[in-house]
Amino acid sequence: MSSATPIPATAPARRLPLAGVLRLGRPSEIWFKPALSVVAAIAPPALTLVALGRLDLVMYAMAGSLCALYTHNRPYAARAGVLAWVVLGMLGGLAVALVAASLTGSAVLLVTVGALLAAAQKVLCDATRVGPPGNVVLTFVSSASLFAPQTLAQVPGHLALAAATGAWAWLVCMAPALVRPHGPERRATAAALKATAVYADTGGTGEGHARARAAGYAAVQAAWQSLLSTSAPSRTRRALERLVVRAEVALAAPTEADADRLRAWAGSLRGTGPVPEAGLPAAAAGELFGVDAARPLWARLGPLTPLAVRTALGCALAGYASLALGVGRPYWALVTAASLYQANIALTWSRAVQRVVGNVVGVLVFLAVVPLAHQGPVALVLCCLAFSFGAEVLISRNYWLGSVCVTPMALLITEFAGHQQPGKLMTERVVDTAVGALVGFVAAVAVTNRRAGDRVERALTAADRAREHAARLLAEPDPGTAALESARRGLAVALADLRATADAAAGEWWQRALPQERVVPAEQSGHRTLAATARRQGLLPDRDPATETEDARP
Repeated sequence: MSSATPIPATAPARRLPLAGVLRLGRPSEIWFKPALSVVAAIAPPALTLVALGRLDLVMYAMAGSLCALYTHNRPYAARAGVLAWVVLGMLGGLAVALVAASLTGSAVLLVTVGALLAAAQKVLCDATRVGPPGNVVLTFVSSASLFAPQTLAQVPGHLALAAATGAWAWLVCMAPALVRPHGPERRATAAALKATAVYADTGGTGEGHARARAAGYAAVQAAWQSLLSTSAPSRTRRALERLVVRAEVALAAPTEADADRLRAWAGSLRGTGPVPEAGLPAAAAGELFGVDAARPLWARLGPLTPLAVRTALGCALAGYASLALGVGRPYWALVTAASLYQANIALTWSRAVQRVVGNVVGVLVFLAVVPLAHQGPVALVLCCLAFSFGAEVLISRNYWLGSVCVTPMALLITEFAGHQQPGKLMTERVVDTAVGALVGFVAAVAVTNRRAGDRVERALTAADRAREHAARLLAEPDPGTAALESARRGLAVALADLRATADAAAGEWWQRALPQERVVPAEQSGHRTLAATARRQGLLPDRDPATETEDARP
């Protein structure tokens, strides 16, 4: 039995990371989907408005069109409902912003409204796990609308335009279902198989095995969530479930996994061809019960309280600071602050650095492009389309790289209401970015998250209980196929949640020491029990019964 190296319980020194913050990663496998979708959603309504001579309305049309950036990782049955809620959420924030803008001219009050909206949008997007681009686009739409000249009589028309383009964005995102109805589930399953293959290459003990294992379990859990989000069973879905089971088993016993075979299965999921058979034993194949780890919405809101306070306070202070400096567009500082807040302080710092670098470079790009954009309304809209496409192409490689395109697009949108002075516009953008990043990060440090350690304790307890439950079933002569499968899946979910919770807590400041000396042994014993459970189910080659019993012990 392997032993864990004791880890001291003292709190480690907190350091802000610099190395690797700007390093480019691999692009998303589906980068082209949001990139093409947002262009298809923006272009027809924007060019139609240009033809009608109403360039001033393009901003409201884009509010709905930008919803096409969401839900590309979800199965189409689930996507339909989630995307509809995204559109409704966008309309709700826009309605509050437009009404506020029409009722008051107080910049301080408008910044306060924007900060509260940003906090609500952040919490709801995180709690519902809506996925990228999260709250940032919604906050950009509502915050920019707060400072758009508005009368109460204009609000219904502007909302109707945004609703119409939101409906068009919904159709654009749902259209691929006609060609590849199981595309998202196939991609999620392929991602799980690939991540598992990477872990199998380490043999469970090689360099980077801990990170690869965590990534593998996260990908497997994402695949299960994708498959479980559709209620209608089908032959394709059942075949995909068996492949995900194979990925889980490989994670439990990496030394006995065939990485090449896992990659071959993943490659065969491209296109619309038949899903390969995983070859599960008959008993296991008949009892596939995915464990949905999602807690009720109200239970997920509680842990997000510190994040909500950080967002509200940081956005408000950033907006006030921008007003104090005399900048004409305080919503830029507000949106910058809103974009920073991640799961912990360390990640928030990284995002702040990426945001500042990307925006500064993006301002220089705007300087080079603005003469072309000033050639006419059509040229302006086409430039916005090009930058919206480029942002989605690049942002998955690193956030700062995507910001290089987002920044000039945001600057060009201000031109819809009339030509602006490029020099003044660029100066205000740089100042607001610096103010928003600095004030937003200070607010994140000031609002502590002392519950992080408590969540690690709860995750440890849940993992221990899941392991003990699986071990008790293993000790029974006939535990039942369904009970054993459910116990194995529950233990896998608990271990994945434990690692994610521990990683998030490790990046927080001003908290008591985390129980790292208990996390590592709990993970090791849990993974041994997983392997023993999979072997008992006939998913792995048989071993000596004494060894199997030993594997199941803590």
